[in-house]
Amino acid sequence: MWPLSPLQEGLLFHADFDDSGPDVYAVQFTLDVEGPLDAGRLRTSWQALLDRHAALRASFHRRKSGEAVQLITRNVTLPWREADLSAHPAADRPARVEKLAARERAERLDLSAPPLLRLLLIRLADHRHRLIVTSHHLLMDGWSMPVLLGELSQVYAAGGDASVLKPAASYGDYLVWLGRQDKEAARDAWRAELAGADEPTLVAPADAGGTPVLPDEHLVRLPEETTRALAETARAQGLTVNTVVQGAWALVLARLAGRTDVVFGATVAGRPAELPGVESMVGLLINTLPVRVPLEGAEPVSRMLARLQERQAALMAHQHFGLSEIQRLAGPGAVFDTLVVYENYPNPPADPA
Repeated sequence: MWPLSPLQEGLLFHADFDDSGPDVYAVQFTLDVEGPLDAGRLRTSWQALLDRHAALRASFHRRKSGEAVQLITRNVTLPWREADLSAHPAADRPARVEKLAARERAERLDLSAPPLLRLLLIRLADHRHRLIVTSHHLLMDGWSMPVLLGELSQVYAAGGDASVLKPAASYGDYLVWLGRQDKEAARDAWRAELAGADEPTLVAPADAGGTPVLPDEHLVRLPEETTRALAETARAQGLTVNTVVQGAWALVLARLAGRTDVVFGATVAGRPAELPGVESMVGLLINTLPVRVPLEGAEPVSRMLARLQERQAALMAHQHFGLSEIQRLAGPGAVFDTLVVYENYPNPPADPA
């Protein structure tokens, strides 16, 4: 039995709050597999990863006191389904794949029944498959997925034998690390960071409370030369690209909200360098935190960005603290309705066999 991380507590609250309609924290991604595939070996390899990582075998429960805990079940069978679309006309297959994926996405995961993960392997042709992976965000973050895919490649190459991998770092070690942190120092740091911020930074229309819906996506791709110029500008100023993106959003947000002191959310990796094996850990280590940016009209943008980076660096030791606790400490000024996520994941294997 393990405790929950702060973000796990938040996600579980939302899941408990509304258990009808789509679960917006059910995550789905697809893997296209080109070339000969042994479906049995692939299934065995995924089962080996489930056996290897305790965090993937978690289920979530509440004690009579209301305290949430996660139970790690020792032996869990991987939910695995297969579908064969190879007999259908090639032009019809994409729509059929989308329909199957949507059906998987719509089927809610029971948070009390492990694992909160299921796989659907779709055969499109002799040497073309698509694997649909549906899991709950409570289990793992985006950083964990390239870790899993790297391990999957090695285990599949070894015939489904996970003993070829180095011993796995346990998410439980991260939860123990969380319990050792100085909570009073974190409270003081966040109280100081948000002092004087007395109004929420909100730009979306007030919602009277409707049924949850799955998010829409609007993709915008920056040209390579723009991306390169951003990176070069950041480097020349001694800044990270993440700081530049956050500063740009702060300027836009100030216009949208009509304010000169704005707060928005940011998602941090939450992987402390002092924790052995944290870079290869599978679990939910991310956290969402407020970012405050005071703006002064006479100040150069470069100085605003430098101040932003300094403030964020000073808070790094306290990035483990829960958002709900921060908002209780700081009041309305810590409330926001926009979120910037700068994703910087490890790459999956470049050339898996």
